[in-house]
Order: sequence, then C-alpha cells, then structure tokens
Amino acid sequence: MFNKDNKASIGIALAYLSFIVGAGFTTGQELLQFFVNHGNYGYIAAIITGIIVTFGTRQISKLGYRVDADSYDISLNNLFGNIMGKIIDFLIIFFLFGLTVVMVAGGGSALYQGFDIPIWVGSLAIVILLFVVLQLKFDKILAVLGTVTPFLVIAVLIIAGTNIINPTISFSEVSEHIAPSKASSPFWWWDAIIYGGLIIGNSFSFLTIVGNDANNHKIAGRGAYFGGLAFSVLLLIMVAGLLANIGNANKVDIPTLLLANDIHPIVGILMSVVMFAVIFNSCIGMLYPFLNRFTTPGSKSYIVLLAISLILAYILSFVGFVDLVNFVFKVVGYLGLFITFALFIRWIQNKFTKKKLI
Repeated sequence: MFNKDNKASIGIALAYLSFIVGAGFTTGQELLQFFVNHGNYGYIAAIITGIIVTFGTRQISKLGYRVDADSYDISLNNLFGNIMGKIIDFLIIFFLFGLTVVMVAGGGSALYQGFDIPIWVGSLAIVILLFVVLQLKFDKILAVLGTVTPFLVIAVLIIAGTNIINPTISFSEVSEHIAPSKASSPFWWWDAIIYGGLIIGNSFSFLTIVGNDANNHKIAGRGAYFGGLAFSVLLLIMVAGLLANIGNANKVDIPTLLLANDIHPIVGILMSVVMFAVIFNSCIGMLYPFLNRFTTPGSKSYIVLLAISLILAYILSFVGFVDLVNFVFKVVGYLGLFITFALFIRWIQNKFTKKKLI
C-alpha cells in the first residue's frame, strides 16, 4: 500500500495542507464568517467547499506537472493564453505579497494572544524564520511545511472533537444563537462557493510549482487530491466544533483559542504554537511563488529580493496595508472561481481528446 509513489503523494498532501489552511482557518474567524453563522447550513456549505477544493487542487497540481511549470505564470498562460494569463498574473503578484503582509501581522498577533509577546517581536520572529527557511532547496521547504501538519490535525481533533462530543449548543438550538450580520453574505451556498474559490486562488501559485516538482503525473495529482480531501475533512470537523459552541465562539476574535483554553491551558498553548506555525507555512506558500516569479531560487537576486520583500512586509504590517488587502480579499475568491471554472472546462476537454491537456 505504502509504495514509493504513495509516500511521495502523502508528502505533497502534508505540505499542501499545512500551508493552505492559513491564519483565518486556524483562528476560526473565517469559518464563522463563511460557514458557522449560517447555522446548520454550514455543514452542507463545508461539503460544497470541500468538493471545489479537492477537484481544483488536483487539477492545478496535474497542470503544473504537465506543462513543466517551474513558475506559476507558465500554467496561467497555458490555461488562459498570454494576454489573459498576464492580467491574472499581475493580480496574483499583488495578492501574494499582500497576503504575506497579512500573515506577518497575523504571526505577531498569534504570539501576542497565546504568550503575551509584543506583536512587533512576533512579526519580527516570523520574518527572520522566513529568511532562513526560504533559502533552502524546494524539497527541504516542502519537508518543513509537512512537519507542522500532524500537530495541526491533533489540535483540530482535540478542540473540535471535544466540543462535538460535549456541545454547549444542541443541533436544534443552533439557529437561535447564530449572528447573520457576521456572515460574509446572506447566502450560505454562495459563501461556500466563494470560500472554495478563495482556497484555490491562494494555493494556485504554490501548488502549480509543487506539481511540477513531483516525480510523475500520478504523484502530482494524487498528492494534491489527498491534501484537498484532508482539508475538506478538517473543515467539516472545525465547522461542527464551532457550531457546537457558537454562543461563545461569536464573542471573540480568535474562537479556536478560546475553545482550546476552555478545555485545558496546555491545549491553549498547543493551539497558539500551531497557529504560529501554520501562519509561518502560509507565508512560505505566498512568498516562494512571488520570489520564484522574478528570480531563480538560490541566486543572489533571489536572496536580495527575499530580504527586501521581508523588510517591506514587516513595515507594511504596521501601517494599514493589511486593511487594504482585507478590503479586496474576496477578489481572490472570485479569481479562484475563475481559475476553477477554466480547470473544469479543461477537464471536460480531456474527456473528448486523446491528447491530455492536464
């Protein structure tokens, strides 16, 4: 069962899962907005998102391998043509750097919430770690990403599982405690679709490079498929856990940390460490494709751009740039949906041609 190909696929899945989850997922804030405050419809919404993510990630990785995409723009041009590909490329460049700024700020907030460490110190720590890790070879970077995943899974299972088993709000009473005004939109099905697009938009650039790095086409597709499936399961478990304690979850900025501390202070410490590690991994997932787009990894220009990008990200995390990026955050979701639709069309074309396009 665990042959060489399966081990490689699982390695890709672990790396993918750890960087795509992101700050909003681990804090629970995104889940409150897109799923939980729609009440029990959140369960169906999570399943819809899971289907979009699992399909999209598999196709992105396979495309990256098929077109030998050592940079994500190669996949974009293959999928959309040079003109449209270039337009999407510019949008992705903006969001890769912008979301890196958000994550650097988030890393500082995670250490402040968990250990009362000043935000500027936490953000500086994540910047220094990024400067070190992003100089490693790509396979080593994937290994670093994958080491966080088991701890993420354990934390989710403990926190969400405990609340599912011992809910403070019963399934039939959930609708009495939701806050529709805190939902991303009035329509649960639309939020499910947009969140799926958001995940695809966030992961496209890094995952296409991951697919290119795979040893063969099967590993590229299967690894991303396993990662998407694992994400879907964790999403459903987290939504269930938050719905079981929605009354308390809606009162704080970081609901998962509240739920963790309610279980035991040690669980709270574990969750704080996991949040910081996942945010760090998300930074890698955003920044590596950004750097790879303009430079060759390992070159002097790569290291110079890495240093400049991290210094700018650190400074901008304190001067309101985060608010600008958050304001247009949903654009990533629409962009991801556009990419997913194109991947779906390509998948349909594959069924009616002998020449495999993905």
